[in-house]
Amino acid sequence: MPVEIITSLQNPRLKRLVRLRDRRARDEEKAFLVEGYREVRRALEKKVALEELYFSPDWFLGENEPALLAGAEAAGAKLFELSKDAFAKVAYRERPDGILAVAPQWRRLLAELSLPANPFLLVIEAIEKPGNLGTILRSADAAGCDAVIVCDPVTDLFNPNVVRASTGVLFSVPCFVEESAAVLAWLREKKIRTVATTPAAKALYSDSDLTGPLAVIMGSEQYGLSEFWLKNADLPVRIPMSGQADSLNVAMAALITLFEAVRQRGRSG
Repeated sequence: MPVEIITSLQNPRLKRLVRLRDRRARDEEKAFLVEGYREVRRALEKKVALEELYFSPDWFLGENEPALLAGAEAAGAKLFELSKDAFAKVAYRERPDGILAVAPQWRRLLAELSLPANPFLLVIEAIEKPGNLGTILRSADAAGCDAVIVCDPVTDLFNPNVVRASTGVLFSVPCFVEESAAVLAWLREKKIRTVATTPAAKALYSDSDLTGPLAVIMGSEQYGLSEFWLKNADLPVRIPMSGQADSLNVAMAALITLFEAVRQRGRSG
């Protein structure tokens, strides 16, 4: 099929792409943006049904883009070529690489999650910053978590900066969004122990047993874990702090705690 070429900055398709930066528009359309060669490639590898793919050769950084475009088209995506200025209007990166796709949102249910014999989960509550949420997803992927459960989200999984900061692993780690009470009930039903990270805990994370069926619970950047999780978690733990700071960035704290669990559980790549 011939590819439509868009040069006008007033084109309705470009206006739609700009609107999809906004959460309300994303939720109304049940769609979101995926920008970047690596991110789009990972979406295709995980069989995400991309609806549309916009590209601008003037912004390409390498030589593999034509193969990616061919793969996206073969998988059912409709392709549009943009002028350099048109792509600059819709890109949200400071230095785009000329690839931007529209993908459908999804909603997974915890009841559909197939757990291994010794599940390893990450539960994050009310994360505010998209960059932190994306980085946490990368850490969960690197640690081999079986799933990430986002409780009471402030920012949504489909924020463009979540996709970017996750480098596309949003598509490879099973992600669920649910209310905290429902998550706790599900974890208890599955007999999964909950470990809550909080500076107020007496036990050090490195001295605590992080083996067996486990869910690591992390709280928001500003307030930490809510009283709900602090009261209901099986084991509160803390990361020791020797300096003047009383806490770490939540993405860093998640990384440290997850890889202590990896060490104890004997997981390796």
